[in-house]
Amino acid sequence: MQILILNGPNLNLLGKREPEVYGNTTFTDYFKTLQSKFGDIQLYYFQSNIEGEIITKIQEVGFSFDGIVLNAAAYTHTSVGIGDAVKAIETPVVEVHISNTHKREEYRHVSYISPGAKGVILGFGLQSYDLAIQSFL
Repeated sequence: MQILILNGPNLNLLGKREPEVYGNTTFTDYFKTLQSKFGDIQLYYFQSNIEGEIITKIQEVGFSFDGIVLNAAAYTHTSVGIGDAVKAIETPVVEVHISNTHKREEYRHVSYISPGAKGVILGFGLQSYDLAIQSFL
């Protein structure tokens, strides 16, 4: 089984950025934990601050991988293009957020990803990624 974890803008700053919201762990460190926990799954990781690169990666794996765990971060609330890419592929996508976006600013309550996603997991910190991976098993 092949699953891509795809993170959007500013998630490269996890562990440094707003630790009261996102915690103190870098995603690189957490990814090692996920690889250890899900040793029989081929996990891949890609992060970009650039919308077009995220769309390209979705299209690249969207017909061959078994799942995509997508945290589009701020693009969740602004990118029709990423939302359309999710709808255009065959690979199921689980939308993930570290924080509970519904407890935050009102503009974060809208997702262009959700209508094309298999499901949405939010508010469980980095464990949201674990739950998303488990949804593909």
